[in-house]
Amino acid sequence: MHRNHGERTELVNQSVIGILLLILAGAMNGSFTLPMKFTRKWAWENTWHVWTIFALCVFPSVLAVLTVPSLGRVYADAGSGPIAIAAGCGAGWGVSQVFFGLAVDAIGIALAFSVILGISAAVGALIPLFTTAGAFTSQGIAVVGGVALVIVGVLVCAKAGRSREAALGKGPAGKPSLAKGLLFCTFSGFGSALVGLGLQYGSRLADVAKAAGASETWKNNAIWLPLMVAGAVPNLIYCIYLMIRNKTGSRLGASGTGGYWFLAAIMAVCWFGSTVMYGVSKNILGTVVAWPAYMSLIVITAMVLGVGTGEWKGSGRKPLQVMFAGLAVLVLSIVVLSLATS
Repeated sequence: MHRNHGERTELVNQSVIGILLLILAGAMNGSFTLPMKFTRKWAWENTWHVWTIFALCVFPSVLAVLTVPSLGRVYADAGSGPIAIAAGCGAGWGVSQVFFGLAVDAIGIALAFSVILGISAAVGALIPLFTTAGAFTSQGIAVVGGVALVIVGVLVCAKAGRSREAALGKGPAGKPSLAKGLLFCTFSGFGSALVGLGLQYGSRLADVAKAAGASETWKNNAIWLPLMVAGAVPNLIYCIYLMIRNKTGSRLGASGTGGYWFLAAIMAVCWFGSTVMYGVSKNILGTVVAWPAYMSLIVITAMVLGVGTGEWKGSGRKPLQVMFAGLAVLVLSIVVLSLATS
């Protein structure tokens, strides 16, 4: 009896650690684009190009080499299958980022951000849940309920975002139709979930890395490397295409922009750091709980920062009230999902 109590206490402690890491990861991911407000001499594609190099190529490579012993041997022992799964998911996610840009251009960042993360949360959690036949357990029911709350919460936040854009006169006039924008969101949402799925189904790489001497904390870095590098390819191609089309490539070396490289690196540290922490939390909580909670925390952070930086100024009380209602639902979803770990 005493032993069982001790084991349960340890499980609760681990769950608390996982949730705290997830909160920090969500806060970092939801705020990683803030430095872009200060790279005004660069076009979006310039900043995103440099961010891609740091976040998806440099940092994953350095971290994997430093934390996974005999990295080359790990990949040789794991075989091509897990590497292909991780890289395929990464490439799909990279393509989804292109659709994210198209969706934002079509229907605005508030609606696009919310719809895409809602789809990503649902797909990233429910596919692993149903493929493991755990949907009808008490934990599975709690997860399904939590995911449903995530979807409701992000849709309410999306409504608030549209109301804000209408009040500020920033609607998508002259842009592609709403239906086309939502189609872009669908593609991006499904693709965004591939990050979580790549971590889930490429776990053979993490297992081999752990057997080779990597710690429990860092074993996922063997997955992140092929996933992120593959994800960099579509992002870099799209950014280079935009720089050629818009003739903005020369801005990378423009006078007074030396510090922009540092700001892009800070963005990369926040984004990739949040991704690594999500991976550690996922090891503790499981994908079906950690992924939708992570998506909720990103939306919460982004919305709160939007208010704090004045993006909602002049929109009136009603959009803010709707937004806070959506955030309350997202907080409730996190509570429900945390109960699924007990």
